[in-house]
Amino acid sequence: MTGSRGMAKRLRGQEVYDYIIVGGGSAGCVMAARLSEDPRRRVCLVEAGPRDTNPLIHMPLGLALLVGSKRINWAYDTHPEPELNGRSLFWPRGKTLGGSSSINAMIYMRGHPKDYDGWEAAAGPDWGWPRVRELFLRMEGNTARSDAHHGTDGPLAVSDLRHVNPLSHAFVEAGTQCQYPENPDFNGARQEGVGLYQVTQREGRRFSAARAFLEPARDRPNLTTLTGKPVERILFEGRRAVGVALRDRDLRLNAGGEVILSGGAVNSPHLLMLSGIGPAEELARHGVPVLHDAPEVGSNLADHLDITVMASARGREGIGLAPSFLPRAVRAAWSYWRGGTGELTSNVAEAGGFVRSDPSRDRPNLQFHFLPALLRDHGRKLSWGYGMTLHVCDLLPKSRGRIGLNGPDTSMPARIEANYLSHPDDIGTLLDGLKIARGIMAAPALARHVRAEILPGPEVRTDAQLIADIRARAETIYHPVGTCRMGTDAASVVDPEARLRGIDGLRVVDASIMPNIVAGNTNAPTMMLAENVADMMLGRNGAAPEVLT
Repeated sequence: MTGSRGMAKRLRGQEVYDYIIVGGGSAGCVMAARLSEDPRRRVCLVEAGPRDTNPLIHMPLGLALLVGSKRINWAYDTHPEPELNGRSLFWPRGKTLGGSSSINAMIYMRGHPKDYDGWEAAAGPDWGWPRVRELFLRMEGNTARSDAHHGTDGPLAVSDLRHVNPLSHAFVEAGTQCQYPENPDFNGARQEGVGLYQVTQREGRRFSAARAFLEPARDRPNLTTLTGKPVERILFEGRRAVGVALRDRDLRLNAGGEVILSGGAVNSPHLLMLSGIGPAEELARHGVPVLHDAPEVGSNLADHLDITVMASARGREGIGLAPSFLPRAVRAAWSYWRGGTGELTSNVAEAGGFVRSDPSRDRPNLQFHFLPALLRDHGRKLSWGYGMTLHVCDLLPKSRGRIGLNGPDTSMPARIEANYLSHPDDIGTLLDGLKIARGIMAAPALARHVRAEILPGPEVRTDAQLIADIRARAETIYHPVGTCRMGTDAASVVDPEARLRGIDGLRVVDASIMPNIVAGNTNAPTMMLAENVADMMLGRNGAAPEVLT
């Protein structure tokens, strides 16, 4: 998928398109595939990172080695977080075709139906649960479920894990021993409970947005895909977007064409600000000429903050970094290359669950991710031996942060102020979650596998000690959203069709437009919202698009 494929009209030596999509991630791949279905429209997808040819992308367990690769990972650091002891948190984000769907844990999760009540209140009925449920079903190609809660013919492959570690099964049993119901389908009749995750895989290999949407469309003559091409700024004539500036040339729009930003919750607001759209005072402070004062650009940042319980294991059932694991690794490699089976098909976060910290809540506000391995610092630090790690995150945080500028151009990354725990309720939610996670680890089904708790550590017992531990160790679980908020109100950054308010020919289509964060992993909702906006742009009014095969 290179720039040699596709057709661009040239005008005075410039490449001219009807749609220029900035960012080849989860939303951008959907937009490129859907908009190029109209053969009369020339579409250009521009991705800053390389093609998704790294074999570790496609081998599920390879994700453990991708986090440190700055070639395919933006590898951001937040501004020091005041409520987390002044720590700068590491934020991996995908920088390759498929974006974060090419480096994530592949968990297929829609969120809770009540999440979309908030979307509907903010942006109208086209974003309520009845409509988005249609889109999820249409998008899904589930090979393991065929009931009323799932789609089977969509382009996005969803499957059960081909290999599940015994410790992951033990986690599910331990959860039921703590009176949480076993849930065989988190996207089914109810979300609450503990169980095994479904994943975006086909035949044991990652099925990213690039594979699901872009790959089937790549030979269309009206679709051009450029990789390794960071966009420097959006080009304007008056208050209309007319193209984008790359480092080596400009790409221009035909009359009536549109630029579509799909760079994600960090890059989309950052590029808007570098192009003169954002809070006027901040732009002026960094020497960026103000085209349009849009105070909410970059604000409303929400993310799921996460804390872990980690324990060493008595046995060797888990995925371990030890000489004794080598024979298993050899067998796993053979199974994987022979037929897409075995331990290399693991997404590591094989099991999990959704629970309420308080029974009076109307939906789960905590999510677990269980790993049959010791994982520190996002996998960047080696942890020898065998063990297990139980993550718990606050699904419905009240804290809000912002994306800002560190300088006037792309030579400086965005300033990420997540403001974790800035709302006093959030520390209480994580404290509850940490206690529940400890309780599950102490249940008989898991306790028989545990040698000793490593983190927080047996000496950490009181609420004050646990809160101090959260402030010292909590990290992102990789779900930033909301920085170009969608809404019907005049203050929102984009309208319900993702059009930028106050500017013509410009949309934002990615997780940044979510009015509120969903209670679950954000990748599937990001692809769904791109499907919805594409329908709006193509005037489908709910009609099904062509089948991508």
